[in-house]
Amino acid sequence: MTKQSEIIKQLTDQELKIQVLLTQFFLLLLSIVLSFLLFENVTDWFLYFDWDLHTIFYYGVLPGLLIVLIDLILMGVFPKRYYDDGGINERVFKNRSFVEIFYITLFVAISEELLFRGVIQTTVGYFVASTIFALIHFRYLKKIVLLISVLLVSFYIGYLFELTESLTVTITAHFIIDFLLAMVIRLKK
Repeated sequence: MTKQSEIIKQLTDQELKIQVLLTQFFLLLLSIVLSFLLFENVTDWFLYFDWDLHTIFYYGVLPGLLIVLIDLILMGVFPKRYYDDGGINERVFKNRSFVEIFYITLFVAISEELLFRGVIQTTVGYFVASTIFALIHFRYLKKIVLLISVLLVSFYIGYLFELTESLTVTITAHFIIDFLLAMVIRLKK
């Protein structure tokens, strides 16, 4: 069986971008289909979008920044090999423009949060949604630091959803984490 990182190396930057976007489009489509199947009234799903700026800032922006800060500190403490995902994140982001990074990470945050918080967490619960979210990042399963990191972040974002019942909050936190860490990769170039 070919490792994911070996497959990634064979793709051009454009092909890799398309694969990332297709995967996220699939998650978005899955969340829409599941919402029609699992919710009595699909419009109830939109009640999870809260546009209160104070709530978004306090529960979305600040936690996102805190997670990035902790992650950067841990990257400085642990040897690089503990954070090496096979070079996949580096390949995805190192040659992207700032605008591309913005849109890719925004799309990832929206599609993943709609599915994992908006559908899975609201129907089967916090623990299941947070665990599945961490497990879909299967390339981290062999890297204990990455696995613990994604588990803790997943449970923390799930907890933020429990507190606020706001997808706007979780999308914001998720976006800030992904965008800033992608920018770190891009700026190391």
